[in-house]
Parts: sequence; structure tokens; C-alpha cells
Amino acid sequence: MLVMAVDVSRSIDAEEAQMQRQGYRDAMSDPRVLAAIRSGPTGAIAVAYVEWAGFQYQQLIIPWTRIGSEIEARAWSATLERSPRQSMSWTSISGALSFSRGVLADSPFEAARRVIDVSGDGRNNNGPPAEQERDRLISEDVTINGLPIVNERPNFGYVERGLEEYYRNSVIGGVGAFLIVADDFAAFGAAIRRKLIREIASAPASSFG
Repeated sequence: MLVMAVDVSRSIDAEEAQMQRQGYRDAMSDPRVLAAIRSGPTGAIAVAYVEWAGFQYQQLIIPWTRIGSEIEARAWSATLERSPRQSMSWTSISGALSFSRGVLADSPFEAARRVIDVSGDGRNNNGPPAEQERDRLISEDVTINGLPIVNERPNFGYVERGLEEYYRNSVIGGVGAFLIVADDFAAFGAAIRRKLIREIASAPASSFG
């Protein structure tokens, strides 16, 4: 089971948000991702898509969906394209992780492996420390992978520095956890594609069934 937890805080402007969503839409229907999905023992994965900002704002945009064919992947991408988007203040990775934990608990699917993907362009600055929620999830055998977006465009007067190191030390964790860095929003689509292929290809039997 895979929860995609995507930052929609106000440090991400409308153009960047569009590139981010487009990256997920393109990656999910990419032939290389579909080949990785089909190569698994069940030939399918279960995916939920969450958007988050401050500690009080998380939304399940696309509930749990089975993807095992090009038709299903394109339908998922079309649903994301149609879904309205909001932008809210603050960046709460801890809130995103806590909400994603609940999404995993509500999944109708059985799976040997549970993964949360966190993507964003900033550190946790609202709610409890990210490490607190990360450690709770690790104790429950959930893997957290990261996709920090290194954005050189200033937001609110400054540029976020050291984001890769922060994600490595404070966000990701669990068995086989890894991160892939997007050098900017324009590179996000390629980064999420590589990340999905790596997650699916490295999964044990029945992990995403």
C-alpha cells in the first residue's frame, strides 16, 4: 500500500503546484512505471493520494485505488486533473504523517508492506516535530520515503537550504527507506517516476496487493 502525501502549503505557488500534480499524473501512467507494476506478483498496487499543509489541513484527494493496467492508471491521472486544489499556510510534515497513518489504517486492501511518500519544499514548521510521527510509524513497520524539492525561488523572502539533509535525518525511516531529490519543480516529474519505479521494483512479494 502506498500513500502519496503531497505538500500544498503556500510556499508552493500556482505554477509549481501545477507542475507537481502534472508530475504525479505523468508518472502514474508512464509505461516504465506500469511495467514495474505488472512485473510484481499481483500485477497491481494500491494507492491513495493526500495533500497537506499546516497541522490542521490534510485532505484525501483520491481514496484507495487499485492500479494494475494502463486504463486504471489513466483514470487515476484524470481524477487528479479534475480534483480542485487548495493552498494553505504552514508546513506540517508531522500532520501529514499522522493523517497518512489513518489513511493506511482505513485501507480496504491487505498488503505485506505499507509505504508513505512525502514530497515537499520545506521543513516542518507547524505542529509536533516530524521525528515524533516518523518514529511512531517506524514502530508500526511503516516505511517513509521522501522527495524533497530543492526550490531556488525565494518564498516569503528566503530560500530553503539543507532540505535534503533535513529529509534524510528527520523525515524518512523504516525498512528500505530512501529519498530522491528533485532539483526544482520542473524536475519533479522525472524524480517521482524514478521513485515509484524504485519503490515498486524493490518491494517483496505481495507488498502492494
